[in-house]
Amino acid sequence: MPDQDAPRKPPRRIWLVAPYILVALAFLGWSAGWMVLRGQMETHMDRAAADLRKAGFEVAWKERKVAGYPFRFYVTLTEARLREPSGWALDMPLLKAEASAFNTKHWMIVASDGAVVTRPVAGGLRVTGKALRASFVATGAPLPRIAVEGVQLIFTPEPGARPFALSKAEKLEFHLVPGGKDEAALLFRIDGGKAAAGGLTARLAGDKPVSVLWDSLLSQRDDLTGPDWPQAVRHWTGAGGTMTLRKGGLTLGDTSLGMGSGSLTVGVDGRLRGSLDAQLTRGSGALLAMGETGLMEPNGAQIAAAVVQARELTSDGKSAQATISFEAGRTTLGPVAIGPAPKVY
Repeated sequence: MPDQDAPRKPPRRIWLVAPYILVALAFLGWSAGWMVLRGQMETHMDRAAADLRKAGFEVAWKERKVAGYPFRFYVTLTEARLREPSGWALDMPLLKAEASAFNTKHWMIVASDGAVVTRPVAGGLRVTGKALRASFVATGAPLPRIAVEGVQLIFTPEPGARPFALSKAEKLEFHLVPGGKDEAALLFRIDGGKAAAGGLTARLAGDKPVSVLWDSLLSQRDDLTGPDWPQAVRHWTGAGGTMTLRKGGLTLGDTSLGMGSGSLTVGVDGRLRGSLDAQLTRGSGALLAMGETGLMEPNGAQIAAAVVQARELTSDGKSAQATISFEAGRTTLGPVAIGPAPKVY
C-alpha cells in the first residue's frame, strides 16, 4: 500500500480577521484621541476667556456645543458676547466656528444671524447680510492673522441709538497679516456703500456710492501687547511703533479725500500724532457741511474751506493738495486747525 499524505494543519484564520482588528483598534484610538483634542480645545477656550475677563473684558455665551467627529471640530455658541473696557461690544445670536482636527490653530468663523456692534456713545448697530464671516490663524507672532469679510451688509441702528453713516454696503473687508521684520499689514475697505438718509454722508454723497480704503503697515508688531488696549498701545509707542500709510481714501459721491504717504503714532494723551499727504476733490463744500453739522469746529471749517477753495482755483478747479497733521491733540488741514485729533484710546 502507498504511504498516505501527512494530515495538513488547518489554516490560521487569524490572518483573515487581523485587518478588521487593526481597523477597530485604529478607530478606537482615533476616537479617544479626538475626545482628548476636544477637551484640550475646550480648556484652551475657557482659559483664554478667563484671561480676557481678568483684563477687564466681558466674555460670555449661553450655550456651547462641540461636534465634527471624526476629522473636524464644529463649535456653536449661542448668545455670544464680547465687550472691551472702553465700551465697545459685539453680540452674536449664533456663532459657528470650524477647524480641522489636525490644525486647531486655523478657524473659520461665521455669524449666520448677524451681529450687534455696540458703540460706546452712539449705541447699538445691528449688522446683517448675505455673509458675515472671518478667518483666525494663530501664528508664531503675538498678533494672529485675521480676515473679516461681509457681503451685502445692512446696517440698522438699534432703538434709541444714534444713526450710522451707511445703510448698506456691498462689501466690507478687514485684514491683519503679520509679516517679516516685525511688521504687520493692516487693511480696511468698504465698497459699494449707500449713505443713510438724513445724515452728513447722504448730504455729500446723495444716491452715489460710498467707499473707504485704509492700507497700512505696522512696525514693532510684537510690541503691540498688554493686558488691555490702552496699555498695549502705550507699550507699542514706547518701543517706537509707527503706522505707515501706503494708500487711503474716502469717496462720497463726487467728493473724495485721497491720502498718500504718511506716518502715524500715538501720543501720551492717546490721540493720533503725525501727518498725511492728502488730495481733496470738491473738498471746500464738504468742509462747510461738516462745520454746519458740528462734526468740525465751525470757524475752523470756514477758514479751511476758504484755503481749499483757493487751492482748487489754482489747479483744476476741483481738487486741492494739502497736509493733514495731528499734533498736540489737534488736527490741522494745511495751516488751519479744524478740531481735536482722533482718539485711539
